[in-house]
Amino acid sequence: MSAPDGPLVIGVDSSTQSTKVLVVDAATGAVVARGQAPHVVTAERGSDPAQWWRALSDALAQCGPAAGRAAAVAVAGQQHGLVTLDAAGRPVRDALLWNDTRSAPQRDRLLAELGGPAAWAERIGSVPVASFTVTKWAWLRENEPASAAATRAVRLPHDYLTGRLTGQETHGGTTDRGDASGTGWWSTATGDYDHGVLAHVGLDPALLPRVVAPGEPAGTVRPGLPLPEGIPVAAGTGDNMAGALGLGLVPGRPVLSLGTSGTVYAVSGRRPADPSGVVAGFADARDGFLPLACTLNCTLAVDRFAALLGLDREAAEPGGDAVVLPFLDGERTPDLPHATGLVHGLRHATTGGQVLQAAYDGAVFALLRALDLVLDEDADPDGPIVLIGGGARGTAWRETVRRLSGRPVLVPRARELVALGAAAQAAGLLLGRDPAAVARDWGTADGPAYGPVARDEAALARIAATLTDADALLRRP
Repeated sequence: MSAPDGPLVIGVDSSTQSTKVLVVDAATGAVVARGQAPHVVTAERGSDPAQWWRALSDALAQCGPAAGRAAAVAVAGQQHGLVTLDAAGRPVRDALLWNDTRSAPQRDRLLAELGGPAAWAERIGSVPVASFTVTKWAWLRENEPASAAATRAVRLPHDYLTGRLTGQETHGGTTDRGDASGTGWWSTATGDYDHGVLAHVGLDPALLPRVVAPGEPAGTVRPGLPLPEGIPVAAGTGDNMAGALGLGLVPGRPVLSLGTSGTVYAVSGRRPADPSGVVAGFADARDGFLPLACTLNCTLAVDRFAALLGLDREAAEPGGDAVVLPFLDGERTPDLPHATGLVHGLRHATTGGQVLQAAYDGAVFALLRALDLVLDEDADPDGPIVLIGGGARGTAWRETVRRLSGRPVLVPRARELVALGAAAQAAGLLLGRDPAAVARDWGTADGPAYGPVARDEAALARIAATLTDADALLRRP
């Protein structure tokens, strides 16, 4: 491999299932080394934060000597997870992850007690769902009071790993505005923690990390790690915010991420406050906003249907009138935490491939329904949708998005966009540049484009009618 043109930076993506590390040439965006190590998630959708640190260490080791030449590092992590630490910085219990919906009753009470959805949207920027950190803390205090009482620091997943890098696990810990905006206790209106919400859920603000400004370092690498001591550690951010950085997004360009969860988001200069709760009004990792809609059921749910049918995931067939609402883990958009999967409209002539296609349709429908709310009014309604995530590599996913949206689709060649976004953040800190501009210089969004096709209005109407008719059934605990 030829010598890099610029200094090396490291981007980390600590997701639900694994930690990925990229060592990147800050001048060109070329990946010079990579590593990955898995996580274990419990049946209760918990995860031991200490294993994230072990996975990060293992992934760094896989990068070899390149990691030891890095000049800056940044960590992006799964949003919303509740990490509780004791006075020594050790986890009090397994982290409660974003896809743990046990806190749905606490969420309902918080909405009612603090003014309802519209008040939350205006105050915080988002209407909290059972994924949000504030609901998980309320659940912990109610169901595990001893764990809550033992907690001396509350962190998000990326905060925890950043603290381990800098040696500031509990004292002097940091976060960023993007990830903080997904907690439910940080306000996009004020740019600060909401002390009224914190008091209501019994969380001492002294337990929370400092929110560093965009472009401000979180600290420097502590001694004893397989990284150069003293190099700057960027603030880091949530995975969706890092993905936006990794694409170098400009306002108005929608992104549809097809992974364990499905998300639609776009960068905006306008502060979102959707009282319906469909769109989460997150901040981005810079000085703007990242309106986002998220579904819990995406690639895993459709793959489950393929397995039940004994089919390959690409074996979807057109035709038929079947409708599948693949809400196998409850659902976030639409807000149906108690829902289960539903199959409707089967006939003797219905094939397994048609049922599989209906599962794709149901998953994509939920995301496209939120697209108009995510985008600003002045966004191009016919502009391309950027497809990312594991599903973006699948023909069935891509063609379903084209058919149900009627819009062109762009699939970036770059795959590890969250880690690349973290690397761009590290490079931006090192070079004194806007990280999104750095990513655009790297060409991370380059890839094949697919033109629009006629929108399948009949399928859209069929799914919408089924969802409306089944609403009461889907909401039943």
